[in-house]
Amino acid sequence: MSKNVIIIGATSGIGRALAVEMHNRGYEVGATGRRSNALNELAQQLETRIYTLPMDIARTEDAIQSLQSLIDTMGGMDIIVLNAGVSNFRDGIDWKTERTVIDVNIRGFAALANFSFDYFERQGSGQIVGVSSIAGLFGYGLSATYNASKAFVSNYLQGYRQRANHSKAKITITEIQPGFVESEMTEGKPGMFWVANTQKAALQMTDAIKQKRNHAYITKRWRLVAWAIKAIPNWLLNRL
Repeated sequence: MSKNVIIIGATSGIGRALAVEMHNRGYEVGATGRRSNALNELAQQLETRIYTLPMDIARTEDAIQSLQSLIDTMGGMDIIVLNAGVSNFRDGIDWKTERTVIDVNIRGFAALANFSFDYFERQGSGQIVGVSSIAGLFGYGLSATYNASKAFVSNYLQGYRQRANHSKAKITITEIQPGFVESEMTEGKPGMFWVANTQKAALQMTDAIKQKRNHAYITKRWRLVAWAIKAIPNWLLNRL
């Protein structure tokens, strides 16, 4: 039987590629994002087993209502992928920009994760997939809010995994931790290496989701960078 997956943030980059990959593997796909035109293009490409709905997760109450509406339209939800995120890399570190990152990457993420966990508990099963980042492993002055928001995602998912372990429902919590992947967010960034194309990233992500893994680096070799970062002393990180 096909499963219903809803991807939050599917208008570009990893999210869009993931929607295509999971659709190709037989999933019923729900896709959300802020850009209606991009969602329409995705729907036209996939044609069948695709449901789209515009959503701005920074508007948390509206986003929750929209998610419930999409679930109703699809006849249920088995997997949710929380992929929506923004960076302040190009826009600076003024408070307005930092607040936007917090509203999307933290408040929006947590609101939909909390809703989904409660939904899956009532249903008796489900899978929450959260997309964090290698950037969440360290602080960085040029994108302090973004890096901190991804650390929040990692710790939040760990906490919910502990909740799932004490729940009667069969709920899987999967963290996807990408390195550099081709996207609007990484375009033009200096010093990038091991940049994966979105198709390869989506393939490995879908494998991890299907295997119900707790954690997966995307692509796999980024585990080497993660290990190296974790070994760097704080005094050296503070000099970045």
